[in-house]
Amino acid sequence: MRRPGAWLVLAAGALWGTTGTAQALAPPGATPAAVGALRLALGGAGLLAVALLRGELRQARRLPGLSVVAAAVTVAAYQVCFFSGVSLTGVALGTVVGIGSSPVWAGLLAWLTGAGRPSRRWVLATGLAVAGAILLIAGGHTLQVSLPGVMLALAAGASYAIYASVSKRLLESASPDAVMAVVFGLAALLLTPILLQSNLAWVGTPRGAAVALHLGLLATTLSYLLFARGLRSLPAPTAVTLSLAEPLTAAGLGLLVLQERLTLAGVLGGGLLLAGLISLSGQPRSKP
Repeated sequence: MRRPGAWLVLAAGALWGTTGTAQALAPPGATPAAVGALRLALGGAGLLAVALLRGELRQARRLPGLSVVAAAVTVAAYQVCFFSGVSLTGVALGTVVGIGSSPVWAGLLAWLTGAGRPSRRWVLATGLAVAGAILLIAGGHTLQVSLPGVMLALAAGASYAIYASVSKRLLESASPDAVMAVVFGLAALLLTPILLQSNLAWVGTPRGAAVALHLGLLATTLSYLLFARGLRSLPAPTAVTLSLAEPLTAAGLGLLVLQERLTLAGVLGGGLLLAGLISLSGQPRSKP
């Protein structure tokens, strides 16, 4: 029997994989920090609107305050750490470390907090997926290592893993719509200073508006609603590994839309990553 929710998380990862292409198509002046902050602002507003329309925002009262703050802080920290790490150590290495380390952090966190030791199947599937992501993203690139950049990318991976773990617990107290609305609404407020200091003139152009709406409403609002619904029925480490569909989608869009070339290492990496995701999405439910 396939795990319920796996396809929802894969769909969320696929939507996240469109962000790189969207940023590449953005008008000049769209800096990574501004794009990240604007994405959270629009995405958080969208999530709040969905929760209000469905009448589920009132469930926010059930949520433990410290856990909400922890989830919101890690969402905001991911944006800052990831973009800063990429700027210091390069796109290829920063992305590999940030995205590739998140499943490892999630597995360690689940083990240390008593949520359960990851299964051998998870370890094998995650190993395949992470190795594939490394080859897919870094294959053919000359990597320039910056220790501060690598540390920031590792912090981004840890932030995402903590967010997934804390959100898993929050979903036991309220609906996915309520949890995502509160967490992302608070995270957007935390990044408001960055947004206020950014030049957002590019958003006033038709292309800029389209990019902003895509990143906010599809790559954030819709994707995190899908992710939260999938996370309810999956262990956090499994959900984090399945979200590695992000670099696979990004590579495919790079080929089709941006006319990028894929090296032999990239092709091999894509195959390994796909094998890991298929293995994990088809993992049978554990017996109670």
